[in-house]
Amino acid sequence: MTSWSPILPETVWSKVAGVLRKELGEGPYNSYVAPSAVRPGPYGDPVLVTPTAYARDWISKNAIRRAQELWQQHDPDARVLDILCRVDYDDQVRTGGIVAASVPSAPIVSVAASEPVVEAIVPATRISGLQDRLTFDTFVPGRGNEFAYTMSRQVASWADGHFNPVFFHGPYGYGKTHLLNAIGWEAQAKRPDARIVYLTAEKFTSTFVKALMDKSTAAFKDEIRGADLLLVDDVHFIGGKTSSQEELFHTLTSLIENNRRVVFTADRPPSQLNEIEARLRSHLSSGLVCALDVADQSLRMGIVERKLGQLSQRLGTAQCPRAEVMQFLADRVPGSIRELEGAVNTLVASAGARLGSLTLEEAMALLQPNLKVAVERRVTVDEIQKLTADHFGLKQADLLSERRTRSVARPRQVAMWLCKQHTTRSYPDIGRRFGGRDHTTVLHAVKKVEELLQADDQIARDVEALTRKLRSN
Repeated sequence: MTSWSPILPETVWSKVAGVLRKELGEGPYNSYVAPSAVRPGPYGDPVLVTPTAYARDWISKNAIRRAQELWQQHDPDARVLDILCRVDYDDQVRTGGIVAASVPSAPIVSVAASEPVVEAIVPATRISGLQDRLTFDTFVPGRGNEFAYTMSRQVASWADGHFNPVFFHGPYGYGKTHLLNAIGWEAQAKRPDARIVYLTAEKFTSTFVKALMDKSTAAFKDEIRGADLLLVDDVHFIGGKTSSQEELFHTLTSLIENNRRVVFTADRPPSQLNEIEARLRSHLSSGLVCALDVADQSLRMGIVERKLGQLSQRLGTAQCPRAEVMQFLADRVPGSIRELEGAVNTLVASAGARLGSLTLEEAMALLQPNLKVAVERRVTVDEIQKLTADHFGLKQADLLSERRTRSVARPRQVAMWLCKQHTTRSYPDIGRRFGGRDHTTVLHAVKKVEELLQADDQIARDVEALTRKLRSN
């Protein structure tokens, strides 16, 4: 077998890639060429290894001939550039056709001809699309998400007897994407040889449409259906896209039949994804459907503490706000976990070296842009009840009554949601102030309104109007 030339293939490739970038344009280059790497072939000739079969087919059709011409121009040894997708290249490595490390994304390492070839020790393959910070170590489990967290760890462990598919749902900013990323990282760490594919529903759709246009749907299907673990984020975005739904349906069917694992996330449970065809909804519901609920006070406090710890480590400071400031963050910053983390970022960046000595009043002033209601005055349950009853044409007593008609029950749920967002009252306390109801009733109301805010435009307008009235009073 011929040894590698003293002219480093990556040196030649960098010149070739520079020209291709200009000729192909940033979009196609970054999508197909940039993720590829040059590796040693069976007889010393270089091989361009692409991350997917789809990328291989696109480059073969649109760029390989030009790449080979450029290679010949810059390589004095006149080696011939070949192209393989990662899976095919690794197969050749395993069968002994190529003597090389079967790690698909790192460049090869070459030394002088008089020295033996040394293979680089490189990190494991990076899963495209995953965010480094979204791991199980940075996720804070609590009552609202504990079951989803437990199921995520089970999926990531490749445990037998798993549910398939697993479907996580909840409002924006409550940790669905975090769990999906964490599953990807953990699953890869436990099985480095596994093929794990992560993508958003929007990415699935755009890539499938591009494959249709390029007449390379076979390569697209091979790549997606060849995954050992498929992670699809925000699947609700596929609603209304008939051809993409059809492809996802057949993909899901194929993966389940072959005992491959699939995890989805959405802002609603499958039964409420009305823009998705019935048979796909049925398949999405056939495994385990798991909700991420509204974060309670203890979970929000845990998130505040974790976020402050991360920022302290990053900024090299051991400062921590006073307990009353941290309590204020957990209790009075409304909205999702993502918005809560944003408020912590704002406080730390604004306070700087004064973070540890910051008074509650100073913290409230710094956080004013993050608050949806004025923090200078205290919003009461009684005030919310009166405003809500007036807005919906009811009496305050109606909200406290036992009446369960929709015309009363829905406004009552909205009022409970507003109380949880704009007061420091606990679930049991809010329930007592609504005619002595149980805390589980309040929790259900809060969850229901969170769902309706995403699905019902009229409820969203009502809540927005009531929030404006609370601010202006």
